[in-house]
Amino acid sequence: MTNRYSTLTVALEQDIREDDAQSLIHAIKMLRGVADVAGNVSDASQWLAETRVRRDLGEKVLAVVFPKPGA
Repeated sequence: MTNRYSTLTVALEQDIREDDAQSLIHAIKMLRGVADVAGNVSDASQWLAETRVRRDLGEKVLAVVFPKPGA
């Protein structure tokens, strides 16, 4: 028996303006089986989490590219 999905989530590569997203939202609504599409507004906690992850990854990349002597 196969599972049934009730929701599909689409993550955008980067934040886009609400008015710029309208054509994408309308296109998704036109797909067969789509009941509704809604945008999620970016907030400060999302920005903070992304910033922390970028910094952590950046530090790890720098450690590989420029290793500390004797480490």
